[in-house]
Amino acid sequence: MEYLFLLFLFVIAFLYSSVGHGGASGYLALMALYGVLPDVMRPTALLLNVFVSLIAFFSYSKAGYFRAKLVIPFLITSIPAAYAGGLMHSNPSVYKVVLGIFLLLATVRMLFVKSPITEASKQPILVVSILIGALLGFFSGMIGIGGGIILSPLLLLLHWANMKEAAAASALFIFLNSLSGLFALMHGGFSFSSHIITWVIVGVLGGIAGSFSGSFKIHSEKLKFILAGVLVLASFKLILF
Repeated sequence: MEYLFLLFLFVIAFLYSSVGHGGASGYLALMALYGVLPDVMRPTALLLNVFVSLIAFFSYSKAGYFRAKLVIPFLITSIPAAYAGGLMHSNPSVYKVVLGIFLLLATVRMLFVKSPITEASKQPILVVSILIGALLGFFSGMIGIGGGIILSPLLLLLHWANMKEAAAASALFIFLNSLSGLFALMHGGFSFSSHIITWVIVGVLGGIAGSFSGSFKIHSEKLKFILAGVLVLASFKLILF
């Protein structure tokens, strides 16, 4: 059973990192299915997020897809908001369902509306970026994800980034928000599974393989379908678990 868990963990890290994500939504779903204690799930997902998203950011940045001016406005408000969200102890069930539905709608638009994604990108609107960053950061810290799973489709649907630019921006966004959420959890104390070192190693290996494939090997059009699959997986996780 443990080996099957590790296999799924590797696959999740591979798929998510290939599109610049950390994989927290997938890790939370996997841990829920395997009966991991709720108090362990959120810090574990955030820790895995930190490692995998950092690897994804390094790969996409090295490949030349990182645009600092694109992501910084989001980070200005998302990092403190993620910290605030991490301090919350309220039941996030309603927010999770709303986010899950939003991701499904974003997936449908990406796949079935003619040419919603292009290689050209527009200049983001500063005020809108700052507001979106605050909202994503807060809900991400509350739920235990990095927020990139929501940021990516927004960047694409608003035409503020192409596929690989969105992946690079999301990876850094996830890394910093996950760190912020972890720091917030330290106030209340948290614990990890006794297998956490093994899980991190497997996640890192999946992240290396996935981010290299996504940033250097896989064409943007194929990445669109991988991202769609990731969004559907995350949607069902948010709605059902």
